Amino acid sequence: MAAPAVASVLVKAALTLSDERARRGMGWMIVGILSPILLMIVLIVSLLSATAAHNNNAVELCFQGGAIPASAPLEDRQYIEDMQKSFTSLDSAIEYLNDEMEDESLDSTRVKAIFFAIYFGEDQPSKADHKGFVECFVHREERTRTAENGDGTTSKGTYTVTAPITSLPKIYENLSEKMRIEVSPEDQANASEIYYRILYGRVIPSSGTGFDDWVSTLPLSDVPMASLDGFCSPLGKNWRSMVTSEFGWRRDPFTGEGRGHEGIDLGAARGTKIRAALDGKVLIVRYSSSGYGYHLAIDHGGGLITLYAHCSKILVGEGQAVQAGDVIAEVGSTGRSTGNHLHFEVRLNGEKQNPRNYLP
Repeated sequence: MAAPAVASVLVKAALTLSDERARRGMGWMIVGILSPILLMIVLIVSLLSATAAHNNNAVELCFQGGAIPASAPLEDRQYIEDMQKSFTSLDSAIEYLNDEMEDESLDSTRVKAIFFAIYFGEDQPSKADHKGFVECFVHREERTRTAENGDGTTSKGTYTVTAPITSLPKIYENLSEKMRIEVSPEDQANASEIYYRILYGRVIPSSGTGFDDWVSTLPLSDVPMASLDGFCSPLGKNWRSMVTSEFGWRRDPFTGEGRGHEGIDLGAARGTKIRAALDGKVLIVRYSSSGYGYHLAIDHGGGLITLYAHCSKILVGEGQAVQAGDVIAEVGSTGRSTGNHLHFEVRLNGEKQNPRNYLP
C-alpha cells in the first residue's frame, strides 16, 4: 500500500510533466498504486456498514425480543440468547429493588443499556452477578416520617429507603468499586447511544437539524425561567479571552466552507472545569463519538436551554438539579473537534441565541 507522502509526490510529478503521453503514463501508474488503497477504503466502509446493521439487529433482539434469524452465525446467536437471559435476570433484580422504593423506580432501559455495552460479546454474561450489578444503580437514604399520635400530638421518626442514583458518573464509580468493572469511554458512549435508540426507537444524531428536531420534542420544565441575573460563564470571568470562534457565520474548520456556528467556542486546557451557567435541571447527557461528542444540556425553565459540548468528562446525570456555578463537566475534544475547547450554546424556545447576550 502506498504511503500518503509517496502518493503526493507522484501526483505533483504528474502535474509538472509537459508531455501528454508522459502525463497519461504517470496517471495510470498512480491509479495502479492507489487502487489497492481505494479498494481497501470501499471494503472498510462496507464492513462498517454491515457491522452497524448487525449491531442494531442484536440490540433490537435483546431489548425487544423476537426470533433470531436462522442465518445468524452460531456465535452471534449464542451472544444474543445469553444476553436475553441476562435481561430476564436483570428484570427480576430491578423489580425486587423497585419494591423497596417509595414513589420512584429504576430506569430499566438505562440499566440494560449499560449492561449490554459492557457484556455483549463476552462469555456467558448470564452468569454475572445481576443483582450486584443492579445494586450499583441505587443507594439507601434516611428519610423522615411524621406520624399522628392518639392524643392529637405528632412525632417524627426516621427510616431507610432505597432510591435510584441519578448521576451516571456515580453509577460507573459503583460498578468499578463494587463489581470490579472498568467501564471505558467507549462503553459509556455505546451505552448512551443504545439507551436513546431504545427509548426513542431510532438513532439520534449528535448534532445538526436532526439533533435539534429531537431536542424540540423533549418535555421541558414548566417552571418559570431562573433569573438571568445569576447567569455565569461556564469557564469563569475571563471567558472573553478564551473565545476562539464566535456565534454566527464562519468558515468550517474541517471543510473550509461557510456555515452557521450555533454557539461560541471557548479554548481551554483539557480537564478545565465546566460550570452550569444558571440554575436548572440536566435535560440530556450523551457520550457520543461524533458531532458534539460528550455533551449535556440543562433546562433552566421558561424554554431556556444551555448546551455544553466536546467535554472530556461529564460529572452529572439526567434529571439532576444543578445551581449556577456547579461543576458539571470538564473541557475536552471529543466528537467533531479540532482541539480542546468548550462549545457553548444558549437556546430559547428552540432558537439559538448569541451566548454573548447572556454571559456576564
